[in-house]
Amino acid sequence: MTVRPSALALTPLLLFLALFFGAGLYFTAQGEPMGFYQLRAPVAILPALALGVWLARRRGLAAGELLLRGMGDPNIVLMCLIFLLAGAFAYVSSAIGAVDAVVSIGLSAVPPALVLPGLFVLSGLIALAIGTSMGTIAAVVPIALGVADASGLEPALVVGTVIGGAMFGDNLSIISDTTIAATRTQGAQMRDKFRENVRIAVPVAAATAVVLGLLGAASPIDAEPSGSPWLMAPYLLVLALAVAGVNVLVVLSLGIVLAGMFGLVFADDYGPVAFVGDIWSGFEGMTEILLLSLLIGGLGALTKASGGLDWLAQAIERIARGRRGRRAGEFSIAALSTTADVFTANNTVAILVSGGVARDIAEKHGISPRRAASVLDIFACVAQGVLPYGAQILLAASLSAVSPLALAGSVYYCWLLAVATIVFIAWPRRRAGKAAGESR
Repeated sequence: MTVRPSALALTPLLLFLALFFGAGLYFTAQGEPMGFYQLRAPVAILPALALGVWLARRRGLAAGELLLRGMGDPNIVLMCLIFLLAGAFAYVSSAIGAVDAVVSIGLSAVPPALVLPGLFVLSGLIALAIGTSMGTIAAVVPIALGVADASGLEPALVVGTVIGGAMFGDNLSIISDTTIAATRTQGAQMRDKFRENVRIAVPVAAATAVVLGLLGAASPIDAEPSGSPWLMAPYLLVLALAVAGVNVLVVLSLGIVLAGMFGLVFADDYGPVAFVGDIWSGFEGMTEILLLSLLIGGLGALTKASGGLDWLAQAIERIARGRRGRRAGEFSIAALSTTADVFTANNTVAILVSGGVARDIAEKHGISPRRAASVLDIFACVAQGVLPYGAQILLAASLSAVSPLALAGSVYYCWLLAVATIVFIAWPRRRAGKAAGESR
């Protein structure tokens, strides 16, 4: 049965965004510091699912079957499994003291003249290892505040440096939920997406370090190394295996086992009972994003079958004035990802919401899956890193007592990343055919 494109089919998605964004604005206006996280996304999407089912039934479609088929899509189920394993690895690694070891050993090696670049690199490495910008900010910001007090540096600049490093590492990490969502929705390999992102993110990170070195001043850091350096080994193994192209499920499973073994040997009072309990706690920490992924899969299937995604793709083509090719497509994906994040204040949710449309755009404009995943993830990262009402800045603001607006202006990495990626997309000598061929 052929269903013609319909803007009405997009109303369930718009309802979800309106509920999620509207509740966030309401609670923020009421003085709630984490206003955008009072109405959880898996709950906000339920009315949208009901509307989507009703619209599909009106068009003569088997709504229940479409919903279940979308939720049970192999890509969705695989993504949920990866989320679970990534959560378990991150939690076990943190529980054995690996994060504390990385922080203390890293800070003790930073020269006084490179305080800000050192904090940026350290935050990036921690986020790359643990796969979460929020966890990185929570771990490093209290230490960064001590550095700011001791050195006389502006707290907003120091904390903004940590946020930028956290977003840099999170954007590249193969166990980050944004990376998992971007690669699975676009049908890309994590190794390919990592290599694509590195081409842009690493030069921007280097430029950011130079800028921070010019803005900072020589400042002493009183930090003694604590924890065994061996506790960092699981992180290094996971990164090496992922870059080498080993299946991500195998990589994360080995990482969990190795983290547990190193915890038993090097961590104090850590035993098998604690190990299996931490695996379960890691699973629990991924419950929200797992549920949302399943429900987004169902909503996406209903929207697509009802003609909503076809209508949206046509609208984007009209905005691009009928232009075909890599640049028009990549700018469309960038705008889609950024807009979704502004409305959801959550980069993973933004990727999940816009992933299906982005994949259609990539196919029509000859963009390789790895490039589509990279652009999708980068611009969700850019928007999330500078949103004053985003979780990262709100958490940092609550820890540092610095205005969210002041922090948003101090996350130099995200601002530079946006400019560099726009220039990279617009660069005339890059050929879509070459990029597509490299991904195969």
